[in-house]
Amino acid sequence: MLGWFQALMPKEERFFDLFTRHAETVVAGAEALRGLLKGGDEIPHYRALVVKHEAEADAITREVLLAVRRSFITPFDRGDIQGLISSMDDAIDQMHQTAKVIALFEVKTFEPCMTEMGDIIQQAAELTLKAVPLLRAIDKNVARINAVTEQITRIEERADELHDQGRKKLFLDYRDGNPMAFILGIEIYGHLEKVVDRFEDVANKISDIVVEQV
Repeated sequence: MLGWFQALMPKEERFFDLFTRHAETVVAGAEALRGLLKGGDEIPHYRALVVKHEAEADAITREVLLAVRRSFITPFDRGDIQGLISSMDDAIDQMHQTAKVIALFEVKTFEPCMTEMGDIIQQAAELTLKAVPLLRAIDKNVARINAVTEQITRIEERADELHDQGRKKLFLDYRDGNPMAFILGIEIYGHLEKVVDRFEDVANKISDIVVEQV
């Protein structure tokens, strides 16, 4: 009986491989979004990249959810696996929504706070990629995982500050005219904030898994 279980155990590794692949795709999406927020003639190119990476991430998410249903043994609770991959996928889905709004309303230039939020989104994506492989050996990596999730929380707080600063600047710039520019700016800030919030959700899911497993 023990040998039978040991034969099944290696199948668990595919979940960690899939998490890492998804996180890599999220990083690529964040890099594309950051490029998009530089504005100019390259916006269509970077938007297409965001869409491409979002579709790739969706495919990996479906693969994870299918593996959860088919696997006899999983590395941790099935609900935690589903919650983690879904929260990661929500982050890149929101990047897609941000790019979609920018393309729909033909926005060509971006406020400094928007571009800095793009930098933060990329940092959060890279931290997620740093954290996910550590889940292979949670008991050995608790301190490192906690340090990374705390970093994500800290940069999310900075994003909140930029969100408020940016909206205030929009109000001051457009209170005497051009309400459409104000409305579009507010919407873009809202989408960027949601992207960062989704990364905080990822950090929280990872922290929950650590607490349950240690």
